[in-house]
Amino acid sequence: MDLVQVLADLDAQPWAELEHAYGSAEDTPGHLRALASADEEEAGEALSELYSSILHQGSVYEASARAVPYLAGLAAAGVRAGDLLVLLGGIAESEGVYDGTPPGACQAAVTGQLPLILPLIDAEDAAVRQAAVWAAACTGAVEAVLPVLLRRWEREEEPLVRAELLAGAVLLDPAGPAAAMVTAALKTGQPGELRMAAVLGSLDLGLPWTGTHHQAVLSLLPADPLVAGRLDLERTEPLHRIVEALLERDTSDDREAAFALLDFALRVPDDDVRAEALWATEQACVTSRSAPARLANPLIALLDDPASARSALSALDKLGPYAAAAAPALTALASEGGALADRALKALVVVAPERAAPLLARDLPERPAALGAACGFPYDRLDGPFPYHPELLAAARARLTAPELDGNEPIHLVRLLASWGERAAPAFPELAASLGRFPVFVPAALAAVDPGRAVVPLEEAAVSGPEQGRFAAARALHSLRSPAGDSGTDSGTGGPEPLLTVLAAELAVDDTRRIRQAARATADLGKEAAVLVPRLRAALSTDDDRVTAPRLDADLDIALALWSLTGDPGEALPVIAAVLEATDSEWMRWTAVNAARAAARLGPAATALRPALERGLADPDRAPSMAQALLATGAATHHHADGAHHADGAHQTDGARRVRLADTLLSCAERDADPMGALETLASLGAESLTEPELHRLAGLAERDRRVWGTGSESDVVSSDARFQEKARALLRTAAASRRTDALATD
Repeated sequence: MDLVQVLADLDAQPWAELEHAYGSAEDTPGHLRALASADEEEAGEALSELYSSILHQGSVYEASARAVPYLAGLAAAGVRAGDLLVLLGGIAESEGVYDGTPPGACQAAVTGQLPLILPLIDAEDAAVRQAAVWAAACTGAVEAVLPVLLRRWEREEEPLVRAELLAGAVLLDPAGPAAAMVTAALKTGQPGELRMAAVLGSLDLGLPWTGTHHQAVLSLLPADPLVAGRLDLERTEPLHRIVEALLERDTSDDREAAFALLDFALRVPDDDVRAEALWATEQACVTSRSAPARLANPLIALLDDPASARSALSALDKLGPYAAAAAPALTALASEGGALADRALKALVVVAPERAAPLLARDLPERPAALGAACGFPYDRLDGPFPYHPELLAAARARLTAPELDGNEPIHLVRLLASWGERAAPAFPELAASLGRFPVFVPAALAAVDPGRAVVPLEEAAVSGPEQGRFAAARALHSLRSPAGDSGTDSGTGGPEPLLTVLAAELAVDDTRRIRQAARATADLGKEAAVLVPRLRAALSTDDDRVTAPRLDADLDIALALWSLTGDPGEALPVIAAVLEATDSEWMRWTAVNAARAAARLGPAATALRPALERGLADPDRAPSMAQALLATGAATHHHADGAHHADGAHQTDGARRVRLADTLLSCAERDADPMGALETLASLGAESLTEPELHRLAGLAERDRRVWGTGSESDVVSSDARFQEKARALLRTAAASRRTDALATD
């Protein structure tokens, strides 16, 4: 094609009115023209800019579809054909549409350019052929594309192109000739790239896993190089993908097939194979409840291999209780020097804290990761406080006096000492001396380790200490008051005035984080903080403020504080309603969850919010908190063990709502959308009122092999799933006990 013809109407398009990832697409025609530049650097930069703007992190926009004809025309004219075909394939397969572009519009735009793309499947350049196959298959246009792919399959000799042709046939027509193509490609003697594509294609087609597949994978390890030239980014780690796909089938045979592959690969004396196996083992352990027991032994054995120990340590924290057997190996590694010793000690802190304590004391400055784990950072997986050890106390005291102390280390040291309470009293002088350096987190530790001596320095810090630490000091000082809230206490502290003074100042700052923590502290004080009501009202956002999630979250905390202080929900309700109204977008879902939780705190007083809460049930991530709020307002019937029904409306209406809520909550847990929140709301709904089908679904969640994922770090999936399983089983026991009671009463 002639370039003049390709770009003829480029400037006639309303680019300035179209949008891409960075706003107006007025720069897009310049990038499209630059693709044809004789300056390779300029053309390469234009391609990079287009990836960033019209296929930003896999997302497409209205400008993406408008650019497609020019990209296809340039490719057909021989301008960076391989690169542009890959870009077209990415646009065609994208499902990430965020700007109102109709779903499928971009794929339809690429489909419309198939007359230009399909001839390139026969291009002389193998890279262009491969990219053309990829782009054409991504359109999903079976009738137009599949016959072309099959004709090329008959004469194609390049392994990567054949692999792409096979994958395209699997994608376009799983019930057609793809199965026969996969079977032929699996045969020994075929190129490794093609055999690996056949293994992956077998899984995509749902074909039974056989000994042929097993032997093929074992013979092809390490597998990553075989897909390095493939264009499907989801297949760049084939062993990981194979294990994941087998476990997703959730049958005992497929699980055993996955574990057998990993067991073998973990024992192969090849660093690359073991690296692939370790990464896939991590995936197995966070996906399957039975994986840790099956894979613990070969994984732990790799701690003795210097080349594999680092990766094995990363996988170790996915083993849950089965990691305990690694204690001797971890102790040996932690006794050495360097970063690996710190990582090993971090793992030992979790699996055998008593062993870890003296090792942590021995070289505390060089063990930042282990120290963080000992104080519960970034997530606490210890059953209780890290064991007290006199040598570790001495080491912590010495570190607090180090001039170079900075970063997270002082935070971790202070948290560790505070967790020991009065056993850490000997460290009081060092903590007190650190108050000026670290005014935000030292106050709570002072109060914890020596309440009597803490009063004077905390009073001084609350009044005249660094501004950023006055709130922490006043709150710690207030914590030393007697539980009854007397103005005179055993600790010698006075009334709430120091904290009230600081809170008044904090509520007036231009910092939503500080306003939030001040509002929460004010709510905790209750009616003795009534003097702060005007300050709280003044801290609420106004119409002139920019609507952001942090700002809305702050408004929710302020609203709850007003309710706590006044006992009148009248001020809180409009604020919560406004937040629910403002959080319809995907990016505001967690603030909407916070609003629902605030509504639940108000209970029946939040009845007016029911329509907004009902709407929120449509979003799985929001539904558990919305349902909990609806229950708190009395919006569904509660069937209690005594057989009574309690409702604020017609029995039939509330009964239907209960059934709907139960189904929604179980669906959320099954989809890993706030599963723990869903369980907690089911408990509020009444486990004893769940129907037999609902109990069957709950039992499936509790006893299936596939883990239930919650929000949070992947490293915490194993422990969070264990908590979920324990709670689900408890709900099932409650339901069973209720049925036994009802049966006895009937008899």
